[in-house]
Amino acid sequence: MFVFHRRSTALILSVTLLLLFIIVGCSNEGSSKDASTSSANDVSSSQSITMSWPRDIGTMNPHTYNPSQLFAQSMIYEPLVSYQKDGKLEPALAESWTTSGDGKVYTFKLRQGVKFSDGTDFNAEIVKKNFDAVMKHKDMHSWLGVVGVLDKAEVVDDHTFRLTLTEPYYPVLQDLSVVRPFRFLGKAGFPEDGDTSEGVKEPVGTGPWMLAEYKQDEYAVFKRNPNYWGTAPKIDQVTVKIIPDAETRVAAFEKGDLDLIYGEGVISLDAFKLLRENDEYVTQLSDPVGTRSLLLNSSNPKLSDVKVRMALHKGFNKQVMVEGITSGLEEAADSVLSKNYPYTNVDLEPVRYDLEQSKALLDEAGWKLPAGGTIREKEGQPLELEMIFDKTDPIQKAMAETIQAEWGQLGVKVNLTGLELTVQIKRLKANDFDLYFWYNYGAPYDPHSFINVVASPGFGISETLSAIPMKKELDDRVHAALSSTDETKRQELYGFILKTLQEQSAIVPISYIKKTAVYQKKITDFVFPANRDEHPLTGIEVGAP
Repeated sequence: MFVFHRRSTALILSVTLLLLFIIVGCSNEGSSKDASTSSANDVSSSQSITMSWPRDIGTMNPHTYNPSQLFAQSMIYEPLVSYQKDGKLEPALAESWTTSGDGKVYTFKLRQGVKFSDGTDFNAEIVKKNFDAVMKHKDMHSWLGVVGVLDKAEVVDDHTFRLTLTEPYYPVLQDLSVVRPFRFLGKAGFPEDGDTSEGVKEPVGTGPWMLAEYKQDEYAVFKRNPNYWGTAPKIDQVTVKIIPDAETRVAAFEKGDLDLIYGEGVISLDAFKLLRENDEYVTQLSDPVGTRSLLLNSSNPKLSDVKVRMALHKGFNKQVMVEGITSGLEEAADSVLSKNYPYTNVDLEPVRYDLEQSKALLDEAGWKLPAGGTIREKEGQPLELEMIFDKTDPIQKAMAETIQAEWGQLGVKVNLTGLELTVQIKRLKANDFDLYFWYNYGAPYDPHSFINVVASPGFGISETLSAIPMKKELDDRVHAALSSTDETKRQELYGFILKTLQEQSAIVPISYIKKTAVYQKKITDFVFPANRDEHPLTGIEVGAP
């Protein structure tokens, strides 16, 4: 930030400073969203950073999903409860809470003195208004377990809010800490009818940042919220440039147009390793944040037989593929959930690579390789499948090509289709796929949110499992685990669920994924957030490079 002294010893200095002020637009007030002279290339302060993202940030509606991007939503909107390192739940917009003895009533004391970015008050009435907007479309949010058991949301007084459940559900607080949908939009952001499902008027939140400027598919500029109740960010502004291509992102970073590249799959891991070897930059790799898996849709008749699914699971060298594609920066996964979540330290038999056993299983399932042929057939039908992947993710693309080649040796033809993420997700929810790359939710969602979608239709995972013979029993065990108040019984139930999924191979674990961060040396105090979907920007400082 330029500093203007009251005493000026020379007219030329005054004129020069005035011209610089006009050119760079230095201002504490921030620029208008539609200011024609502003752009993502402007640098308004020495305490600004520019980062990239592969796709547009979206509409910034806290109550809906794609295309809005989680990291950006978390910059603007806050939860009642915050998820921190080692799974610790800490106060956020609620300064405290109590739970009834039967586990069905949660009472929150709201933090006083909190204001939205437009200066209006945060209170129990606006909390209820947000809960009501979410629950008006509860089918949209049924993947989150608390939605299915929430009976009543009520205002007790101006700073006390109460939730009543229809039955006990042990992960209520974890569900309320996630980035969406239970975060809070200010009154000015609501449509007249209060229904946010079709959009919001403007993104008004209580978070540390506010959206100051936005050009769809090009950039978004976030400025520090002057009304923020908590510890203010140490930087004034964050510019997010939308750069869909991973190589272009790296080139922009090396040119100095970007200060930070952060996320999952945002650059190739080969590029990450090269940048890590360059002393001009700083790199970080997070702890595992989730599992990269491949869904084999059992509702497809070609994949309904567990022998076929197990043959495909055994039919590619996972260890070699992960080592080669991720340059050893990810670990091959033996189970759908890594063992660093509660209830997941279960003794499971890993599914190992065995090409000959894969061929034998396909033969047993009736898929035979005709004389002189390269594709297996059964009752005149070829064993041909489509694999869809996110075309902006270089790791997914490389893994898809590797699996295509390896399964080709089994006599399985795989056609690859790269899609925009939003189209890919629509096809998952519509159960319109054969093979699909999928990630579990990570902290703070798992393991409870993972098992919830195993049993809840509408999000693609339950449908993927629909043809396994014990699906009803699996669903019953999921419901029992989520409502159980007995820790020992809950662990037993999780053991059955995870063992069943391992044996059925409709969800094939591939690798334990990590976030990467590459940044210029002027950035200090970068820390990966404990919540997988939160932004990492509040603690960052900018100094001399």
